[in-house]
Amino acid sequence: MNIQTAEPSTGRPVEIAALMPPAHIRRIVLTGFMGAGKTAVGRLLAGHLGWEFLDLDDSIASRAGLAVPSIFAAHGEPHFRKLESEALASALGRANIVLSLGGGAPETLTNRLLLEQTPATATVFLDAPFAILYDRCMLQALNPGATARPNLADATAAQQRFAVRHPIYSRLANHTVDTASLSTEQTVATLLARLHLPKPRRR
Repeated sequence: MNIQTAEPSTGRPVEIAALMPPAHIRRIVLTGFMGAGKTAVGRLLAGHLGWEFLDLDDSIASRAGLAVPSIFAAHGEPHFRKLESEALASALGRANIVLSLGGGAPETLTNRLLLEQTPATATVFLDAPFAILYDRCMLQALNPGATARPNLADATAAQQRFAVRHPIYSRLANHTVDTASLSTEQTVATLLARLHLPKPRRR
């Protein structure tokens, strides 16, 4: 039975049965749509914990010897999803890791089962409205060397994809953090509090 209490900082209800003490957390998995900040938050969180950080798409590209867009172009999405599940299973075999998933990874049933059935794994959904995520991606695209996001070329199609994925992210997650008004540092601090992990020391 889940018991609800209020989160001190926001007053939002929190299901305390879902919170795991730090001794029982060996993996933190970040999910969410493009622009949610999974990579930036993941790197900072892993650095604070002294854990490994792994971006699953980067892992897939390294294992395949091809960039993700090239895998899609050369072999199609079904092949990419197979590689994605293999990479996820491998990553979940490690301890003391913060893992950032690609936006489409939770749509695959195999991936959801892997996440749900791997003990000591906290899955976190970094949430925000589509308009905010889209604007973040557009700003990031202006940076030199920014990752190309062809899936955002058609804003309407991207919003439809977001609408399909959002409930999947929500159902899969042990914890959801609304990042709409939070900086990367604030998001990490919120996560540490939510997971009952030590907060970063102020310098």
